[in-house]
Amino acid sequence: MLAYSLFWHKEPFFKLLLVPAGVFAFVSVLRKLINEKRPYEKYGIPSVFNKTTKGQSMPSRHTASAFIIAMAILYVNFDLGVTALSVSFLIALSRILAGVHFMRDVFAGAGISILCGIIFIFLL
Repeated sequence: MLAYSLFWHKEPFFKLLLVPAGVFAFVSVLRKLINEKRPYEKYGIPSVFNKTTKGQSMPSRHTASAFIIAMAILYVNFDLGVTALSVSFLIALSRILAGVHFMRDVFAGAGISILCGIIFIFLL
């Protein structure tokens, strides 16, 4: 997608590169500031992924990354974007089912990315 925008549509290249990078950085800082416990920490049950990370559960960085990339793809190609959003939903669901995030963590990650995608990719 980045190569396509660089060679054929130069104007959105930096938008499609910088907005996802900015969301990733923002979510990374936010989760350090909030520093919520993960489900496996709070309830003392092992996660499916055998994770041992302490805190930094809120918001989910995997979910945020998946959704902001999907928003960038949606900007370039509607059909692929809808598919990418569907995959992002599955990623969010897998984070909950694996026991590494609460529902609020993935909702926050998805919400931040969708809001930033609408504002910084589609409107600006």
